[in-house]
Amino acid sequence: MSNILIVTLEMEEVYQRHFNDLRQQYFPAHANYLDAHITLFHHLPADVPEVTATLATAAQRAAFTLKVAGVVHFGNGVAYRLESPELQALHHALQQAFEPWLIRQDKQSLRPHITVQNKVTAFKAQQLHEHLSASFVPFEMQATGLKTWRYLHGPWKAEKVWPFSDITASEGV
Repeated sequence: MSNILIVTLEMEEVYQRHFNDLRQQYFPAHANYLDAHITLFHHLPADVPEVTATLATAAQRAAFTLKVAGVVHFGNGVAYRLESPELQALHHALQQAFEPWLIRQDKQSLRPHITVQNKVTAFKAQQLHEHLSASFVPFEMQATGLKTWRYLHGPWKAEKVWPFSDITASEGV
């Protein structure tokens, strides 16, 4: 089992299904082994109790709004850009708490997004970006909790979910 944890932000189930459907439609099947997700941290130690204790404490808060603000083309893929002052504040606080264990990527400012296509040609990504942008209207959804995953050198294995405003974590999601 990997000693690397990934931390993601949970979203409302209806939007989770929506973005999963987009991934099923546009992500190359051979590389689409994850559900849609909002990554907060890419590489934290799984064997440090302070990491999970900090996440449990951080989840003792109300759900908050994420604005799905636009469609972004990033070379070989397409994502939906998210905006939220609450998310930025939460991420910054977690960065401070996790500082001893952060890799360079996780020390950077958060640019929250949900990837719906990756690992395609730049041309194919540009086509999808134009297609999705043509009918895009910004909307809002709720962030509902934090989740940890074990990195398995490709696929991820769900570890724990901490719903916002709930002190206990659910295991074996």
